[in-house]
Amino acid sequence: MLRISKLADYAILLMVELAASGDEVLSAQALADRAGIELPTASKILKLLASSGAVSSFRGARGGYRVERPAAEISVAEIIAAIEGPIAMTECSIHEGLCSVEASCNARENWMKISRAVTTALEQVSLADMAGAPDSSAGIGELPKLRIATLV
Repeated sequence: MLRISKLADYAILLMVELAASGDEVLSAQALADRAGIELPTASKILKLLASSGAVSSFRGARGGYRVERPAAEISVAEIIAAIEGPIAMTECSIHEGLCSVEASCNARENWMKISRAVTTALEQVSLADMAGAPDSSAGIGELPKLRIATLV
């Protein structure tokens, strides 16, 4: 099963809470409470999000975190990349030379196609989409379509 890490999932939850707060600066504790995440985990994620530029952090008694851009301009791909690094299905989808069988493997190009399709799909879903109610008219058909027959 392919899945994102718990940290990336929690990062999306924290970002949804930040987006819902508008311009309000929220402490790590307030965000952890709202999202139902342990404070140390929330703090770790918020530091990663701040270092990537996805959120701004403020020090002091009234310090905390705030999203600087509208939620509609922040993609799920951006949030995941802030936590996990570049989105790719395999290491060879990002960097050459990391696999011991690379010279004899014909799968790299197809893994790169799959990685691009997944990244494109994640880029099409915004933080605003994640924060809103599910739209029953929007379906999987709106995401990039893969022609599986060409990947084999």
